[in-house]
Amino acid sequence: MRYINKKDLFVVARNSGMIMIGIGILYLIPIIVDIIYLEFNLLGFIVPSLISIAIGYAFMRIFDKYSSRRIRLKHGMIISALAWLWAAIIGGLIMLMVSDLSIVNGVFESMSALTGSGVTIYQNVEILPNSILFLRSLEQWVGGLGIIVMIVAILTRPGTSSSRLYQSEAREEKLKPSIKATLEHTIKIYLIYTIAGIILYLLAGMPIFDAICNTFTTISTGGMSIKNANMGYYQSDVIYFISIILMILGATSFLVHFKVIKTRGRSLIQDLQFKVMITVIAIVTVILYFISNIVPMDLLFTVVSAATTTGASIQGADLMMGWPSFVLICLMGLMLVGGSSGSTVGAIKLSRVIIFFKGIYKHVREILSPEGRVVPIKLSNVKISEKAVGDSGNYITLYMICILITWSLFCLYGHDPFKSLFDTISIQGNVGLTLGEIDFGLEAPLKIISIFNMWTGRLEIYPVLITLRAGFEIFKR
Repeated sequence: MRYINKKDLFVVARNSGMIMIGIGILYLIPIIVDIIYLEFNLLGFIVPSLISIAIGYAFMRIFDKYSSRRIRLKHGMIISALAWLWAAIIGGLIMLMVSDLSIVNGVFESMSALTGSGVTIYQNVEILPNSILFLRSLEQWVGGLGIIVMIVAILTRPGTSSSRLYQSEAREEKLKPSIKATLEHTIKIYLIYTIAGIILYLLAGMPIFDAICNTFTTISTGGMSIKNANMGYYQSDVIYFISIILMILGATSFLVHFKVIKTRGRSLIQDLQFKVMITVIAIVTVILYFISNIVPMDLLFTVVSAATTTGASIQGADLMMGWPSFVLICLMGLMLVGGSSGSTVGAIKLSRVIIFFKGIYKHVREILSPEGRVVPIKLSNVKISEKAVGDSGNYITLYMICILITWSLFCLYGHDPFKSLFDTISIQGNVGLTLGEIDFGLEAPLKIISIFNMWTGRLEIYPVLITLRAGFEIFKR
């Protein structure tokens, strides 16, 4: 049975054109920084951006008659998967032209920034042009909220198309009845926290350029720094505390942020995911404090960074490799779970993990209960269906399979098994903490599979699988 036909492809092409135009415009923004700092890399930004805009415009014109066709969820997911890949390719072209990275390294760096994975392929980021540093930070900021979310909010009209594209980036929460209004309010909240973060960093003594870039990377839970020593460069507990607050804000559902003012803060206290996240951070930090000799601030910062999938760090990979194995295993567990759904985080997400374990508990209770009794599952007083429990289990299984495959390939190439597992969990969860296995010298095939991990991790696997299935059907004919 054919699931994708020509008309489906034309609908995808027409709507992808709009996204490609948006991506092209996005990559023109760093030109402002290039002009301010007189770096003369204008062509490196303009040429790839114009390529994206031109192809996008051509798609919109050629397939214009399909603009009125209803976008189904499968279309939205394919559009979303292709949009993220296209954005990474255009960003990679810019890095190739401006900083002489190879195309594979450029796409890796761009995908890492866009997905908030935060692992850099550059050996020395402090010698890079400010325009490239800003580009990486901007990619993280936009990617944190979602490329599709940003573009749909600005370029599309309210309606079914907006809804399908919104869902395609694994988002379901609604702040307002319409998706368009939800997107606008989400961006407003994001902007408010971004401006607040910049101001706080400035008050802490950080230079303006650093304050902007670090806010972009922290509120988006991206963590890709403009300094080789990451946040450890600043040697300031005040800056570390500001970063911790921004990371937690970024890992909290936008729906909770939206309700904070109306409920006078009660929505934050009542949200199960937020309570679990803070409790886990506190318990893990206390336990690791008593079983290790790690500096308390370094420990707290790293635990928050892992739990929120930010990947920002105070200590480098060399020092982290010397930490006790139990500490690193706990960090891997935090990187697997992540923060709240409906936020900027990656990983499996707390809601799925909570539902999964509630499903196990339900099964145990039903076996112990009188025959025929059905035990209901609730999450924040909302009844959870059997389908939701099954979906959570299926996703967690798929997620672990992706990690297993990549980890096996790292071991096949002779990399240290423990360090490789740590770094594989990090890239699949879009975290960014690393023990040094992923760097400039990584074998090209492993860089490509890592790009795939970051891509699937950010889009929560299914859009990529659907896109690959559609591609298989096309080439099978």
